[in-house]
Amino acid sequence: MIPAAFDYARPETLDEAVTTLAEGGEDAKALAGGQSLLPMLRLRLAFPELMVDLCRVPGLRGVRDEGDHLAIGAMTTHHDVLTDPLVRRHAALLAKATATVADPAVRHRGTLGGSLAHADPAGDLPSVALAMDAELVAVGPRGRRTLPARDFFDDYLQTVLEPDELLVEIRVPKTAGWGFHYEKFHLSAQAWAVVGVAALVRRDDGHIAEARVGLTNMGPTPLRAAAAEAALTGADATPNAVARAADLAAEDTSPAADLGATPEYRAHLARVLTRRAVLAAAGVE
Repeated sequence: MIPAAFDYARPETLDEAVTTLAEGGEDAKALAGGQSLLPMLRLRLAFPELMVDLCRVPGLRGVRDEGDHLAIGAMTTHHDVLTDPLVRRHAALLAKATATVADPAVRHRGTLGGSLAHADPAGDLPSVALAMDAELVAVGPRGRRTLPARDFFDDYLQTVLEPDELLVEIRVPKTAGWGFHYEKFHLSAQAWAVVGVAALVRRDDGHIAEARVGLTNMGPTPLRAAAAEAALTGADATPNAVARAADLAAEDTSPAADLGATPEYRAHLARVLTRRAVLAAAGVE
């Protein structure tokens, strides 16, 4: 299909981008890598009157070491995220999950910020941002604000970003001393996850001192498996203890029914994949 007609702007500064987006109001849309937005335009699931292309705005790409966290520009491509030595050293879960996004062509064009702002619950990276307790920095006419990932995702394909705000940076805490794993089930190599699980585990003297479990495609937004996390905290780092906690992974979720799976099957996958991801993150055979 052919997208509906729209005006096009390509600002060259962040201030110009914010001003252009604000002037366009709710009928304007920011364009990052376009790997999620362009298919929606072609299917006429989105039909903005103004497209604001961010590709020439400086300062929105790259990874910086900020002490206790990494600051990643929102326009940093998936390829650059997963190959960056700082990410691989200090936020390896993000690198591992990013390597599973679509295919190399998409990873060379798609961006971390674009993926998070798109807020597809079937996308791999929103649940990773939740599990890593990331923070997202937005800029608009009223200035800059920092949003915890747990407060960023509002509903299906919706975030708390205002129409005139841009996501400019993702702050990812370093995870030294944590085991990690991303496990997902998908129907083909390039397909969205039917269900995915991002796990971070910190062990202490044979026990699981702390665990974080992010769920992909188990509701209208990415979720944390709170009941499973609570059961894992303080538990023995053994297959049986992890399996008991993983049985709680689907609690307080609302998986959808679609051509990929029924809600019941997604709940089953959440339990199975949580067990696998936590065992791998904890280094338990």
